[in-house]
Amino acid sequence: MSNSQNQCGLHRVVIVGGGTAGWLAAGVLAAKLSAKHSVTLVESPTISSIGVGEGSWPSLRDTLLDIGINETEFLTLCQGAFKQGSSFVNWRKGGHRYHHPFTIPTGYNELNIHACWQAFAPDMPYEDAFSLQSAMCALGKAPKQIATPDYAHVLNYGYHFDATKLADLLKKHCVEKLNVNHLIGHIASVTSHSNGDIEKVVTECGQEVFGDLFIDCSGSSGLLIDKHFNVPWVPVKHAMLNDRAIALQVPYADNDNEIKSTTMATAQTCGWTWDIALQHRRGTGLVYSSQFTNAEQAKQVLIDYVCERYPGANEHELAFRTLSFEPGYRSKFWVENCLSLGMSSGFVEPLEASAIAMVELGLRMLCEAFPQNKAHMEIVSKRYNTRFEYRWQRVIDFLKLHYVLSDREEPYWVAQRSDASIPDSLAELLKLWKFQSPSRLDLIENEEIFPSASYQYVLYGMGFTTLAPPLCLNEKEKRKSLHIRETLQQTKNTYFQGLPTNNALLKDIAKRYNDEQKHLHAHFQRQDYGHACASSESNSATDINNNTSLNKKDTSYDRIGFR
Repeated sequence: MSNSQNQCGLHRVVIVGGGTAGWLAAGVLAAKLSAKHSVTLVESPTISSIGVGEGSWPSLRDTLLDIGINETEFLTLCQGAFKQGSSFVNWRKGGHRYHHPFTIPTGYNELNIHACWQAFAPDMPYEDAFSLQSAMCALGKAPKQIATPDYAHVLNYGYHFDATKLADLLKKHCVEKLNVNHLIGHIASVTSHSNGDIEKVVTECGQEVFGDLFIDCSGSSGLLIDKHFNVPWVPVKHAMLNDRAIALQVPYADNDNEIKSTTMATAQTCGWTWDIALQHRRGTGLVYSSQFTNAEQAKQVLIDYVCERYPGANEHELAFRTLSFEPGYRSKFWVENCLSLGMSSGFVEPLEASAIAMVELGLRMLCEAFPQNKAHMEIVSKRYNTRFEYRWQRVIDFLKLHYVLSDREEPYWVAQRSDASIPDSLAELLKLWKFQSPSRLDLIENEEIFPSASYQYVLYGMGFTTLAPPLCLNEKEKRKSLHIRETLQQTKNTYFQGLPTNNALLKDIAKRYNDEQKHLHAHFQRQDYGHACASSESNSATDINNNTSLNKKDTSYDRIGFR
């Protein structure tokens, strides 16, 4: 990069790779960067996205809002559903199950909720003592009402969605509304400046794509971060044993009309199965370790699960997709003027849907410190690398936590909790948490990948025991704790009566979207044929605006519930 380029700034962003990561990056950057910046995405014509990551965290609401996508449109076109957390089945013996909901316990930031739980509701599951979300999920309830604006909520939620359809929606929106340049072609070569920065990528047909900042979203192939810069992969298979996955798309049975709003994670002898309910089908799969089973045995485990849970499924008509991966992350995520996102940056396993969240966190940090020149980029890239090495280590700690507390006796599960497989950082925390519950003091970053409340849900959901604190609850804390529990009990009936089921709400949202599209179509038809007078056009436009969900969050719904 020349000195003049260094002074003039970094205006041309080139994204290599599509899929969810690439198009999220294109959408966020195109929506947030100034008009003097350009965003170009180069996508292979033959390499499709993996398309098996179909769950998100609540953070995707903010991301879609930033990009400018209407929630009603997203849910309808991507066959989406609400995700209010994860449900874990048989991770301990005896038919054990628990939930990790997205709504933190009420009063969590003011009280020692673990101590309050032990004092006032020790016989109740931790997840239910100061939260209603798990109970609402068990009842099949949605996290909001049809009148609740887009992206606002009564109970916190993320999404389940068809990953391929989401990439298509993002692509259409980015190209048509955000002026993202979309090029199709295989990357044949990469040309560098004398200082090591990438100058351009060249496609097989000879098209040259120049840029100032390149984002590698090419998945596990790592076309830029790996093939060009040779940044090493840091393997973590000593801790995260899983390295294979099989995915299936299962149709609904005629008599099955329930759409669960948690990802069902069911422990199996050699791994665990995921089960994700969309509007038009279920996404299921098995994550396992090749050390303990082969592909045919794993396939049979998944078939048995599907046939037991969905007796109408015909195994001969099921189309399996297989994925082989090496759990780990890059030793550096940002090198010179190349930032890696998605699987080119790191991947551990699908548990707790951390992959898309890491992409979102990466984009947030990039946007908040977008480099203005080479000197600026050297500083922010160093900070980015430090932050995301820490974040990947915390992902590993949190996911490993799910395994080390199991008491299952199959060789796979025994190996998962062996001392040699537990990271030192997690081992120390587990010792600490015998004496005090997880808190913000244990997780020191201002934007932790998993908050301490999530650790508490998993720890105590899996039966972990923490000693009572030496400090007793004072009278004020006792009154506040009891008041919260009384209020939740009163609110529970309100939620039960007022919240629709997931299925009912999703059908209402789809009907609203289709009605809006018909209204728009009729409106434009009247314009095209010249039959509408000015007043009728004005009324139609008003109706459309009134019927379209607000494209902003109303956080007052978080606390007061219904309107």
